[in-house]
Amino acid sequence: MNLIGTKWKPLVLFHLLDGPQRSGILQKKVPEISNKMFTQTVRELEKDGLIFRKVYPVVPPKVEYGLTERGISLQEILQSLDVWGAKDLNKKRLV
Repeated sequence: MNLIGTKWKPLVLFHLLDGPQRSGILQKKVPEISNKMFTQTVRELEKDGLIFRKVYPVVPPKVEYGLTERGISLQEILQSLDVWGAKDLNKKRLV
């Protein structure tokens, strides 16, 4: 839980299940996250070995994030959380 137990980490990891993504696109998939929190989150995930960061030597700078093997190992957990969240949201709508 120390590795993914924050508000934003599971969301970022879940969106990376589709494959590597540019930082701007990834951040837009989590619209409520601030620039500061996005940067902090991806840095922590990278430090923990769950994602990689690839910087392309172009102008303007291009940065891409993707899951490492360790990050991919969370796929079932992240997808299960997504299914549970969708079911729970539907229950709340019915109440």
